[in-house]
Amino acid sequence: MSQWSQVQQLEIKFLEQVDQFYDDNFPMEIRHLLAQWIESQDWEAAANNEAMAMILLQNLIIQVDEQLDRVSQEKNLLLIHNLKRVRKLLQGKYHGNPMHIAVIISNCLREERRILAAASMPVQGPLEKSLQNSVVSERQRNVEHKVSAIKNSAQMTDQDVKYLEDLQEEFDFRYKTIQSLEQNDKNSTLIKQEMLALQAMLNTLDYKRKEVLSKIGRVIHEIDMLMSNMLTEELLDWKRRQQIACIGGPLHGGLDQLQNCFTLLAESLFQVRRQLEKLDELLIRLTYDGDPIPVQRPQLLEKVNFLLYNLFRNSFVVERQPCMPTHPQRPMVLKTLIQFTVKLRLLIKLPELNYQIRVKATIDKNVSTVSNRRFVLCGTHVKAMNMDESANGSLSVEFRHLQPKEMKTSAGSKGNEGPHMVTEELHSISFETQVCLYGLTINLETSSLPVVMISNVSQLPNAWASIIWYNLSTNDPQNLSFFNNPPAATLSQLLEVLSWQFSSYVGRGLNSEQLNMLAEKLTGQQVSYNDYQLSWAKFCKEHLPGKSFTFWVWLEAILDLIKKHILPLWIDGYIMGFVSKEKERILLKDKTPGTFLLRFSESNLGGITFTWVDQLENGDVTFHSVEPYNKGRLSALPFADILRDYKVIMADNVPENPLKYLYPDIPKDKAFGKHYSCQPNEVSKPSDGGGKGYVPSVFIPVSKILNDSTEPHSPSDLLPMSPSVYAVLREHLSPTAIETALSSPYSTD
Repeated sequence: MSQWSQVQQLEIKFLEQVDQFYDDNFPMEIRHLLAQWIESQDWEAAANNEAMAMILLQNLIIQVDEQLDRVSQEKNLLLIHNLKRVRKLLQGKYHGNPMHIAVIISNCLREERRILAAASMPVQGPLEKSLQNSVVSERQRNVEHKVSAIKNSAQMTDQDVKYLEDLQEEFDFRYKTIQSLEQNDKNSTLIKQEMLALQAMLNTLDYKRKEVLSKIGRVIHEIDMLMSNMLTEELLDWKRRQQIACIGGPLHGGLDQLQNCFTLLAESLFQVRRQLEKLDELLIRLTYDGDPIPVQRPQLLEKVNFLLYNLFRNSFVVERQPCMPTHPQRPMVLKTLIQFTVKLRLLIKLPELNYQIRVKATIDKNVSTVSNRRFVLCGTHVKAMNMDESANGSLSVEFRHLQPKEMKTSAGSKGNEGPHMVTEELHSISFETQVCLYGLTINLETSSLPVVMISNVSQLPNAWASIIWYNLSTNDPQNLSFFNNPPAATLSQLLEVLSWQFSSYVGRGLNSEQLNMLAEKLTGQQVSYNDYQLSWAKFCKEHLPGKSFTFWVWLEAILDLIKKHILPLWIDGYIMGFVSKEKERILLKDKTPGTFLLRFSESNLGGITFTWVDQLENGDVTFHSVEPYNKGRLSALPFADILRDYKVIMADNVPENPLKYLYPDIPKDKAFGKHYSCQPNEVSKPSDGGGKGYVPSVFIPVSKILNDSTEPHSPSDLLPMSPSVYAVLREHLSPTAIETALSSPYSTD
């Protein structure tokens, strides 16, 4: 079943989450029509390879054209219209930046996998629950409603100012008319009546001026309150969601909504500023005793400018955190002399600012780090923000060619390490710019989340552990001394993040039973998730009991094994993986002989093994476990083929495959059949011959079990023997002869 088919079967609450990340950048109708083709392409690799991305974009357009031809024959007018629109979008938006569509599709597929994993979990984790709090959603709606109301109030005040201007012009005309009359005429009864009317007009003008100033004051107050409370909370929540998304959590949305709010507030403030300027013009033309404008206008203008300064400063954000294109799922870990990308956005989207704001990137600016190592950024570190490069038209800038380089000390050598390991040193990338608009000059500065600088890719796993721990434990964006005294983490939240590592990196998260096993591995006992606090040292620095590696190194090796060698089996959910030896025996003991399960090795890094249950002649149950397969063996033979072809030779018995049913009772071929590289009957018999007279051969994994042992001696010796030759040997040789051959000096046992 395709991933998209699984998505369509989700409950409505999960479908609503899916709906949130499909928009005009990648329309859902294309995802639906081209589901299988889209899932068969490597979008993740294309996101880091421009040539590959261009080829995939061209093939995507070809696929759309084929669908367009099909629906044209069916005369489906609506679908024809939508597909033409999508084709125009793909060619127009992404032709100059094909990697962007690859990033979008890769993220969509990743988020689908995360949602599918979440749907299979019995309950949501505490972090994800907090991100989807109904109170937060209600606040978002309130912010949008208040911003809209403020915009309407500012526009209504515009009409009041225009009415005030018209009234003052009429007063000015009538007053000047009277002033132009001769002195004798001014004493007439008619003129006296006109003077009384002018006095009434002046009173009305005074009232209207006070009314307009009061309305402007209320608009300013509403903006001030909104910025100080709900909008600030919304921005902080978005930044927290970004932190969580960076370590594998749900994709964060809401930036476009924030941009809309910031832009409307900026437009309203500039509108109020123009209204105050108009009042100044009216003041110059007419003033009087008790005039409210010279008293109130300076204070209001000062407040408007103050709010504009704060609004612009808060609107300058890092939209996408620093990340090496070679490791898109390990953001904020940067390697010296390797390019990384980072994207900035100004949430105030005004056409006047397009290409007018130049952003400069620096590293560790005015920051005292815990390391003696110092870095500079090489490459293009100054760029202009614009609305053309971003797919959604936002005012943004993306640095794509920055490289960190370690500086040498004056003595000619690189800086000595500080009190921390390299992977615990935190650094900051800063961005600064200046906005000049309508007479205002505003300096803006923002920083990335802390990054870890490595010089060798072998440091990547521990560096990523530091990024996970930091962003899980704090929402402080700039605590570079965090690892001087790293706080403990709540076990329940840590386990949730560990599940995200699997759902984001290898397409399937962990269930409660698997998480239980990890919890016991971390704590050495059964504990309450909600209460237990785990230290940083226990997670990443102290070796597991009796082992030469830490918990995190063990887990990272499993992730790497899944990604490179057993990914389809993992995604299908057929690998139990995290289960102790004791638990696996409890699960298997009452099952049909030949029932087996797959689990990750606890004693070998990056190893996977299988254990099956058997029954002795006296009725006793016995268990057999194969020494773990590591990436070296799995590079030679696919794991599904190993399960299909695996043979066991016991004393005085014919070789046979003991693996019959995947736990609990799934026939082996039903579970793994679609992953076999070929069927055994597809291999030629000896009489058929092969190329140049050779008999085709394949590796067959074979183990030998002696009478006094319940464990295979060999992990799975790979014998260069074709299935057809093996069948002939069984016809002509006794089991004893075969066993003797296996025990010969030429055997790999």
